[in-house]
Amino acid sequence: MNNNTHCVIMAGGVGSRFWPLSTTQTPKQFLDILGTGKSLLRQTFERFVSICPINNFLVVTSHSYKNLVLEQLPELKPEQVLSEPLRRNTAPCIAFANAVIKTQNPEANVVVTPADHLILNETVFRDKITEGLKFVEDKDTLLTLGIKPSRPETGYGYIQVEEKEGLPDNFNKVKTFTEKPNLEMAKILLDSGEFFWNSGIFIWSLKSIEKAYNKHLKEIASLFTAYGPNIGTDKEEQSLYDTYMDCKNISIDYGVMEKANNVYVQIVDFGWSDLGTWTSLHENSERNNRDNAVLSGKVLLYDTEGSVVHLPKDKVGVIQGLKNYIIVQSDKSLLICPKENEQQIRQFTTDLKTEFGSK
Repeated sequence: MNNNTHCVIMAGGVGSRFWPLSTTQTPKQFLDILGTGKSLLRQTFERFVSICPINNFLVVTSHSYKNLVLEQLPELKPEQVLSEPLRRNTAPCIAFANAVIKTQNPEANVVVTPADHLILNETVFRDKITEGLKFVEDKDTLLTLGIKPSRPETGYGYIQVEEKEGLPDNFNKVKTFTEKPNLEMAKILLDSGEFFWNSGIFIWSLKSIEKAYNKHLKEIASLFTAYGPNIGTDKEEQSLYDTYMDCKNISIDYGVMEKANNVYVQIVDFGWSDLGTWTSLHENSERNNRDNAVLSGKVLLYDTEGSVVHLPKDKVGVIQGLKNYIIVQSDKSLLICPKENEQQIRQFTTDLKTEFGSK
């Protein structure tokens, strides 16, 4: 284990697409969505403990979730949980972590990961992260992990690679980033063999990512440079709030990765999903011979296929005559929705708040 390795877990999302289990009070990263007995956040943390020293972890989350993080990751000290006062997307989130890491270790190499991904082969995952850290440690490079696509997926962004020029196996220079495509375009990207899913997992040295911010996100870089000297002082809280008030809302992909010319991709295959939707969870869960995934609850299915069901653990359910549906019940809410319409779930939660004052 290398003491220069730092891990940043981004855990501030509200997970609205996983309603009704995921709510603003308890988003999906804090839930046992997969029925393993551990939350997605806990699984993410444990995935990295053999790679990164415990003291080198940072979790960036909303102020309202700090106690949840500390409950689920008791190994961490309170100062290792960075509380964002406002939601400003991933570029400010990472800049916040960079500022804190710089006070601890300016020579750090950093892995940045979302808190809510599924990794099926964790041994291969750890090997690939270790390879990625070795790749960036002596180079001015920004590395992202690209996933070998198994289907024409419309829910992921894509990375196009250039031809290899003296790089190690499975490493390529990035040519372009492509936003989530429609199905026809996704089929073209898959058939080309040049495009890979964008995992949203990044590896770089602190020096390289700071250099990239100073070039491509000068405003955010300046704000967090000014914030840095206040870390650990009685001015820190107000300084952080002021910094976030002045920060624009922008992703690291759009703000840095799509603009920089030193971006590389490590092509990996370890059974990955970003678990962004109930459909993606269905696809990555055990299913019966009619393609149904019963994730929780005591359920009998009749004339039902291609559906995902999640009921409270001791709830009994009988479902008949549904095809390609999402059926999810929480303690307070029930969702029954065709999978093809699940993009409307965010709108459902907005409508519920308007109609009933809560989600």
